[in-house]
Amino acid sequence: MSYIEVDNLKKDFIVKKKREKGKLLREKDTVNALKGVSFSVDKGELVGYIGPNGAGKSTTVKILSGILTPDSGEVQVGGLIPWKQRKVHVKNIGVVFGQRSQLWWDVPIIDSYNLLKEIYKIPQGDYEARLKELMGALQLEELMRTPLRLLSLGQRMRAELCGSLLHRPELLFLDEPTIGLDAVSKIALRDFLKWENKQYGTTVMLTTHDMEDIAALCSRVMVLGHGQKLFDGKLPDLLERFDTVRNVQVKFDTENPDIKLPEGVEYKRSEDGIILSYEPAKLPTAQLLSILQESGNISELTLQPENTDRLIAAMYKELDL
Repeated sequence: MSYIEVDNLKKDFIVKKKREKGKLLREKDTVNALKGVSFSVDKGELVGYIGPNGAGKSTTVKILSGILTPDSGEVQVGGLIPWKQRKVHVKNIGVVFGQRSQLWWDVPIIDSYNLLKEIYKIPQGDYEARLKELMGALQLEELMRTPLRLLSLGQRMRAELCGSLLHRPELLFLDEPTIGLDAVSKIALRDFLKWENKQYGTTVMLTTHDMEDIAALCSRVMVLGHGQKLFDGKLPDLLERFDTVRNVQVKFDTENPDIKLPEGVEYKRSEDGIILSYEPAKLPTAQLLSILQESGNISELTLQPENTDRLIAAMYKELDL
């Protein structure tokens, strides 16, 4: 049996609309957040759970963490039903929300950790050993006496991760953990998560709009849209199916470079240089860049990044959603 089992999960919300003039009561609308979602996750998997805003990702995470009760469907996490056995369940999970904090704003982070130790009833010896390990891995030694409000965003996210992992959870939920972070902080955070997953076999579910997070961390990707599961598989398979057209914008030192492009590459000039559209499945990006380098001295080059929203839009178009 898999560590996480989700079968036909459904959840609706009643939303009140803005009251119209001349009406005493506000009209109500039903939002179908989840429409029969099913999946399973094995112990130690690192899974990306992606989709546009309003797709149902956070609702799924809240149900799996025991915060919400579904309208119907079955869920088991480590053999427990999250919302029915919540006290036991939360001892085995950690949650990090990129825009919310579980640490206390005005006190040194070590005081927050000491309180979390009491909440989770961590033995003193285990607590000290784990805190020392996490401080070293997340480079928090010099920040322990600093209030959370005085930390930078990258430092806060490292501190939040430390707090979520003190009790050695078997399952870690990450909701936009790298939002707003600079490139160095993102890389450091990703390296730590890979280390934690490999060292302790921690199961990780990651929701994000950053495809670099997915590419760096996740061996498996699930895509949610309109409350339904649209894709479940490996990232290269997702990209091959839906990331069909990419753009490159390039400027050369000379005005009229001699570019010999293969068939299928669209070419147009703009005020910002030359824009090329190509299909990665037919022309690998590395091969196109090599052709451009041979065509002349490049002064500026911009490669369109892999983008979750663009992939989701392609899915919606194909599936007529």
